[in-house]
Amino acid sequence: MQNKDILRKKYFIVRKKKYFDIKPSFFNPLIKLIKKKYSKKTINVSIYYPASFEANVLKLFEAEIISKLKILLPVLKKNNEMHFHEWEKNNVLQINKFGMLEPAMLSNHVIPDIMLVPLLAYDNSNNRLGYGGGFYDRYLNKYLKSNNNILTIGIAFSFQKYHKLPVSKEDVKLNYILTEKGIF
Repeated sequence: MQNKDILRKKYFIVRKKKYFDIKPSFFNPLIKLIKKKYSKKTINVSIYYPASFEANVLKLFEAEIISKLKILLPVLKKNNEMHFHEWEKNNVLQINKFGMLEPAMLSNHVIPDIMLVPLLAYDNSNNRLGYGGGFYDRYLNKYLKSNNNILTIGIAFSFQKYHKLPVSKEDVKLNYILTEKGIF
């Protein structure tokens, strides 16, 4: 089994070479899942601002369900914690210490109902290979204990699938993986 750092380098290269622009229909399986599972008026959905050839989750803004969603973006705190804050498509963003975009105007921290999670690779068991900072795993380990209703969905391309990722006790399995081939 390859170690995580080797796999990260490999999948950064693979994603850059094979990246393609997704269409809003990419999110149709997610929209069906939301309509099936959630009846409340507003659903808190955390997304990420796409970078480094990640699947463009901003295409979700083109879906009709967007009016039912309160969109959240991650904000990194000084103690290497991550919180989620409300963001609307044209609100001002700032660059954090990792070069990622995050909201400049901060609302109160909102715990997501649904978390769309970036990844470099995934496997059949819904394990996720992240970027190595542990932000999502720390957040989920902390908040899933008090709120096990956070639905986690890894967003990827089908070519990011790896047969069996190495995992540690801190790694959190995702509920679903969404690719251009559907939701699994």
